[in-house]
Amino acid sequence: METLNLESLGIMNAKAVYRNLSPAVLTEKALQRGEGVLSDTGALVVKTGKYTGRSAQDKFIVDTPDVHDQIAWGKVNVPISREKFNAIKAKVIAYLQNREIFVFDGMAGADKAYTKKFRIVNELASQNLFIRDLLIRPTDEELENYGEPDYTIIAAPGFKCVPEIDGTHSEAAIMIDYSAHMIIICGTQYAGEIKKSVFSTMNFVLPQEGILPMHCSANMDPETHETAVFFGLSGTGKTTLSADPKRKLIGDDEHGWSDNGVFNMEGGCYAKCIDLVEEEQPEIYHAIKFGSLVENVVIDPETRKPDYMDGSLAINSRVGYPIEYIPNAAIPGVGGTPKVVIFLTCDSFGVLPPISRLSKEAAMYQFVTGFTSKVAGTEIGVTEPVPTFSTLFGEPFMPMKAEKYADMLGERIEKYNTKVYLVNTGWVSGPAVDPKTGEKNKRMKLSFTRAMVTAALNDAYEKEGVKFEHNDQFNLDIPTSVPGAPEIPTEMMNPRNLWADKNAYDEQANKLAQMFVDNFTKKYPDMDAKIVAAGPKVK
Repeated sequence: METLNLESLGIMNAKAVYRNLSPAVLTEKALQRGEGVLSDTGALVVKTGKYTGRSAQDKFIVDTPDVHDQIAWGKVNVPISREKFNAIKAKVIAYLQNREIFVFDGMAGADKAYTKKFRIVNELASQNLFIRDLLIRPTDEELENYGEPDYTIIAAPGFKCVPEIDGTHSEAAIMIDYSAHMIIICGTQYAGEIKKSVFSTMNFVLPQEGILPMHCSANMDPETHETAVFFGLSGTGKTTLSADPKRKLIGDDEHGWSDNGVFNMEGGCYAKCIDLVEEEQPEIYHAIKFGSLVENVVIDPETRKPDYMDGSLAINSRVGYPIEYIPNAAIPGVGGTPKVVIFLTCDSFGVLPPISRLSKEAAMYQFVTGFTSKVAGTEIGVTEPVPTFSTLFGEPFMPMKAEKYADMLGERIEKYNTKVYLVNTGWVSGPAVDPKTGEKNKRMKLSFTRAMVTAALNDAYEKEGVKFEHNDQFNLDIPTSVPGAPEIPTEMMNPRNLWADKNAYDEQANKLAQMFVDNFTKKYPDMDAKIVAAGPKVK
């Protein structure tokens, strides 16, 4: 039995070691081991138990002298000692003795100049199938010449930590040791922890090589290869707007921006399944087939048909699949230098314009701010819009200080004359829920947003000589019309025009501006004065 030198990790007595098995064999193994069932489309469906999403409070970074000054320590990046890490690692290794071990040797980074090799050691065949779908799969020749990995991830969801003994917060732990090039994941079967651990590693490594890592989707023109990237938190429309049938999808979640252009870090997609409808998201719907790994979707025991509307197992139901399952995917996932950057936000306050252009400094401000908002009335206790500020539109996965990433973005905007737009996919004619009447207002039409974004991607605002008006309070330049979309009323471009009560608009705008200022002041007290000045102002 080939052991792949797992002895160097301490795994001396594996029952069996399987390397880079095919989807068919991994699916068979998972079914034999009782890890899941097949859906009527042939996808493997599993339940992840207690953890149906990322466990942010259980993530740790090993604090060592060589990385200490580079990490933005705090509530997100929590330190753990090398001694505690090694102690838990030893227990996990002991747990894996005499078990079947599933190994996937894959890569992250579609640009060969910056590819990193990741070895994933799994207890479960189903999780091995997942990471096979999500990482870049080596060719037979690349696998034969793979050598030693750059980083190793050991995922053992069956091992449970004891917080009182192990120094963790719960039975789960996700621990990254950047110095030792080792990641340990235990106590949780949610496969997204493996994917995001790869991303968190790349987000630490790539900046040291002069590459900006980005939590974004990316697409490009199939002929000119002109490239755009889309940043946005959950619910802002990032996946929907980047999945343009007229453009090639480079990737849907994680990318690097080098001097060569943009490249996908992954070889697959991890999409939400809740409320999935074929007519609205046909690409994702049809990607749920043999070879995919589905988490926490309710399956009819007789017909094996999935019920995507049933959130009883998890609202965060997911599917992982190879990017080749998307018809218009760019293979390999490499694009050109971004001509356009889109920041997506869902403003439930109803005061931000549907699209606006940002200066370099304003773009850096919005980048580190990462604003969107939860809708009032949709959660118990939420009676007004609740702002969410996630640094760099992906705070949980960005280990270094925000200024580092922001400076890299600013340098690229200036060097390549990249245009940056802030797009509000939320509300513009009033707040999501009227605070006086409790009535719900209508959200921005998707067709209008698509038309605005398309005009930005085609540089139509510039080519058509569209006039821009500056909004002093939010430091935005608002186009007065949308080329090629006469159906969009010009008064819609500035939300204040649509509010019946202008004083109410001004009050809401001031409230949101104050939230921006408070968040920025608290998080970034040492930020460059030019960037601070480019943000919203309280009147």
